Amino acid sequence: MKQKLVLMVLLFFAFGAEQAVGQACTLTISALSFGTYTSTLLNGTATGKVTCAGTWNIPMYTGSGAGATETVRVMTGTGGATLNYQLFTDAAHSNNWGDTTGNELTGTGNATITVYGQIPAAQYSTPGTYTDTMTTATTSFAITATIQATCTVSATPLAFGTYAGVLINSTSTISATCTNTTPYKVGLNAGTATGATVANRSMTGPSASLLHYHLYSDSGHTVNWGNTVGTDTVSMTGSGVAQTLTVYGQVPAGQFVTPGSYSDTITVTLTY
Repeated sequence: MKQKLVLMVLLFFAFGAEQAVGQACTLTISALSFGTYTSTLLNGTATGKVTCAGTWNIPMYTGSGAGATETVRVMTGTGGATLNYQLFTDAAHSNNWGDTTGNELTGTGNATITVYGQIPAAQYSTPGTYTDTMTTATTSFAITATIQATCTVSATPLAFGTYAGVLINSTSTISATCTNTTPYKVGLNAGTATGATVANRSMTGPSASLLHYHLYSDSGHTVNWGNTVGTDTVSMTGSGVAQTLTVYGQVPAGQFVTPGSYSDTITVTLTY
């Protein structure tokens, strides 16, 4: 069955601000939930409160993800898969929140602060749970994300052109996009013509005349493309970007039907 992607990224904070000798400064902040990530840029915020009698600064270190930097943090999933994210001090997402002078958040006295998080677009990570541990001056906090498998599919028309009683071939292209490493199967139904089957489809023309045709998954026109998962469907594994599959259509020779336009509608089913 077709599924919907559900992505939850929870960014938990519970850390103290760096403080001058003799000062007692604390920081509390709510969870940051990005919601659903669909490989497009996604922002989220968390609001916190600093309680401090004097000046303070709050650093954000790189986290525990392999290869992480102050500007690109990394959550890690099953098998070492990664999902990058960023933290900023401003709503415009232009000032990276790091641990060097100029990148730390600074202030004086009691204050309400906002952490601006962002997951960049065009990340095609493996479905699963992702985690990171972010460390500040006095403590650390957990970051988690869950990516579920998802797929989309589209297809171009298959136009045979003019049929004159001799065998004619044509092709159509199916474009499928599934999350990275997600296995999926593509099936084609029998169409809408009366009595049609996946092995013998028909286009309908004038006065309900039928023009028979076939759909194959190979250029040799030997492997019928049907709709029974695991039997006559086409199997693929997602990469996170669009993958193309060619449908090979053929109208057999020797059909002497009423002149006119013939058409059919095929439903493409993607199972993952």
